Amino acid sequence: MKRKPDLLWVLVVLFSLGVVTTGYTQSLWERQGDRPVNVSAQP
Repeated sequence: MKRKPDLLWVLVVLFSLGVVTTGYTQSLWERQGDRPVNVSAQP
């Protein structure tokens, strides 16, 4: 059972990356909220 702390640390790192990514994405969305976003597919 020596691997459980390693698994715990991997989960902590993944959770932290998710929180940082979510915060960064939300800040990008708030900055782009005032201008229209073009989401059309290019042929």
